[in-house]
Amino acid sequence: MDTDRERPPVGFIGLGDQGLPMATAIAEAGFPLHAWARRPASLDGLRGVPHVRHDGVRDLAASCEIVGLCVSTDEDVLQLVTGGLLEALHSGSVVVNHGTGLPSTAVRLAEICAPAGVEVLDAPVSGGRPAAEERRLTTLVGGPRTAVERCRPVFASFSRHVVHLGGAGAGQTAKLFNNALLAMNQANIAEIVDLAIGLGMDPARLVGALKLGSASSAALTLLNTMVTLDNVEHLSRVEALDMELFDTAMREADADPGAVTERGMAGARGLSRLLHSLNSGEPAAAAGDGKERS
Repeated sequence: MDTDRERPPVGFIGLGDQGLPMATAIAEAGFPLHAWARRPASLDGLRGVPHVRHDGVRDLAASCEIVGLCVSTDEDVLQLVTGGLLEALHSGSVVVNHGTGLPSTAVRLAEICAPAGVEVLDAPVSGGRPAAEERRLTTLVGGPRTAVERCRPVFASFSRHVVHLGGAGAGQTAKLFNNALLAMNQANIAEIVDLAIGLGMDPARLVGALKLGSASSAALTLLNTMVTLDNVEHLSRVEALDMELFDTAMREADADPGAVTERGMAGARGLSRLLHSLNSGEPAAAAGDGKERS
């Protein structure tokens, strides 16, 4: 019985770039893993990993004490919770949203689930697929402390850092700040790279040197490592969507995000041109698609 309490059954929905290695880590840490996917082929990624496959969300929910969601949008999360999960979850269960979304949606989810005795945590993760595979994600958590402590061993299976930031929505707020600062830093890097190219310096060599000094940042270290010419267009679009979420969240909180949003959007939309400039030696404003920087 003690082992059962320490390793409760965990459901997981959303076996994408980050979700699959997270779910794998949960199972390999000894938690009974239950999985469902809209596309059954997605479950093939768990081949060789101990888990129970389910044909529907209700069946999965009835078998689990904790259910993690790592899906694309708030709308997807709400649809899953109201479309069968909540109906089948036992009182005392916990729903965890690992995706990035609005703090207001986290509050709404908590309100929807409270009458059923189900707690909700917003626990978005930072680090991308490489960090998920190496089990060194940072998990930013909002919600009741008791639920956080209950889920902490699960989070620890795929995280290097688990930080509880406050009540419902605090994890999402922190993640949006994280994403905005990353994008803003990318805008700063693009301007420095343009100046360096104008002075006849090798931008790739310069960036390599800056990574070794006090100017180092995640924004620098991700260039030509996690952010590559193969995926930069996709990541640029994702970052722009994150900045839109950031702007909405701040305005819902009666804050003025104007300057931060503008700078972050410049970094997000200019990411492709920045990466091409590092690989071609042409200024970021002239590389890539030739458009002027936003």
